[in-house]
Amino acid sequence: MMDLPAPARRQVVLVTGLSGAGKASILRALEDLGYETVDNPPLAVLEALVGDGGQPLAAGVDSRTRDFDAAAAIRLVDRLRLRPDIAVTLVFATAEEDVLLRRFTETRRRHPLAPGGPLGSKVSDGIAREVALMAPLRETAEMVVDTSVLPLPELRRMIERRFGLEGAPGMGVSVMSFAFPKGLPREADLVFDLRFLSNPHYVDALRPLTGRDAAVAAHIEADPDFPPFWRSMTDMLRPLLPRYAQEGKKYLTIAFGCTGGRHRSVLAAERLAHHLQSQGWRVELFHRELPASATIPAPGREAGREALTQAS
Repeated sequence: MMDLPAPARRQVVLVTGLSGAGKASILRALEDLGYETVDNPPLAVLEALVGDGGQPLAAGVDSRTRDFDAAAAIRLVDRLRLRPDIAVTLVFATAEEDVLLRRFTETRRRHPLAPGGPLGSKVSDGIAREVALMAPLRETAEMVVDTSVLPLPELRRMIERRFGLEGAPGMGVSVMSFAFPKGLPREADLVFDLRFLSNPHYVDALRPLTGRDAAVAAHIEADPDFPPFWRSMTDMLRPLLPRYAQEGKKYLTIAFGCTGGRHRSVLAAERLAHHLQSQGWRVELFHRELPASATIPAPGREAGREALTQAS
């Protein structure tokens, strides 16, 4: 008698994090992917929802939850992770304090932990309270999303790559460029530091250009250390990517960093994206520090830099 395949596990995504960091935007992206979404249910109700139905479920859990307790939320997550019929992912949305302050100022909304009265009404105090309150959940989250400099279209694509690839052929690969002074991209799986290469910033004619321009590309590729780096890097990736896919990984993010995030990292990201695409990988390309992002295989699509000003 042939063994029947095990039934597919129901996908459950719990979205938590700091107010104003984009939790609502993440839930909306999951809803667009076909998830049943519930924002801020009591924990007891959430546990009942998980056991009701087979549709993928996304739920927001945060400091607004009635009688919220981080320890109780973690115990709930741990119980759900033990269930064989569901696959649980805890997503934590965060952002730098100055970014959160600006978002609340722009939207003129009260912070849930600075409502006035005995707690006061200073947004900065509310942010500090929430950071401390939510810290245990951040530690146990499988995915931390820092939206400080993340455009809303890229946040949506990140969620689509992570939670919308079931049934799609193969593994999706994201290639991105960034500037080290602005912080490491939290979503990166592999990071390459290109600050050892000759910097076009110090060439007056190249400074206003980017790694997408032919003159900048020629300058970087003329560095005698670039060809051996490129060969070594691509030789290393060649066996790694199939193994990641073989292990069931649905997405992989490869990041290149330099000082300004405009020249060396951009050139390398562009070149690797096209290289991987030519090998048959499904690739997206994103330049964090440039004013617009390009996407492969649709390089003409402009994603824009829609700000995450919505306090959620």
